[in-house]
Amino acid sequence: MKTSFSKTAGLHLKTVIQSQSEMSRACAKNSVEPTQFILAISIAGQTVSLFEQNQFAKKIPCSTSRSGIGQTEGSNCTPLGLHRIAEKIGAGEPAGTVFKSRKVVGHTSQPEFADAKITTRILWLEGLEPGFNRGGNVDSHSRYIYIHGTADQTGIGKPTSCGCIHLADADLIPLFDLLPSGTLVWIAER
Repeated sequence: MKTSFSKTAGLHLKTVIQSQSEMSRACAKNSVEPTQFILAISIAGQTVSLFEQNQFAKKIPCSTSRSGIGQTEGSNCTPLGLHRIAEKIGAGEPAGTVFKSRKVVGHTSQPEFADAKITTRILWLEGLEPGFNRGGNVDSHSRYIYIHGTADQTGIGKPTSCGCIHLADADLIPLFDLLPSGTLVWIAER
């Protein structure tokens, strides 16, 4: 059991280092300064890693798109690359709050919202790489790519979304409260 954990930890560390290196190159290329906190999303691992002052803080499960990876509007895919949290929506609302067009419309305890797709909090992402995830038909912000909650949290850890990143309420709420707008988000295949 110990060997298996060491291999898993070693693979995670290798992936984190590679991801940080790729993100650093993207920041330099786009003249973006690192932020105090950084979220690194691994599509292969279905995880979000939180870094503070460039130090790994924690890893939590997430769900990305069931349609895979893609930048294009209408693809229902999760986009790759360098992003930032452009807007935070839902502060102070109870877990299970349901949003439509970023407005509160109900709660998952109500039968008509029991399978709501966007709940609890919204971290609306903005792409920072022109022509890749910013502008034209690849613009993550105009595609409404969020990190958000969902009524059905049983799928967290597997690709089940329509392009966004889903988190369990227990992980999303403290992350939402911790991270300021402008926090960098790196979305990578690994």
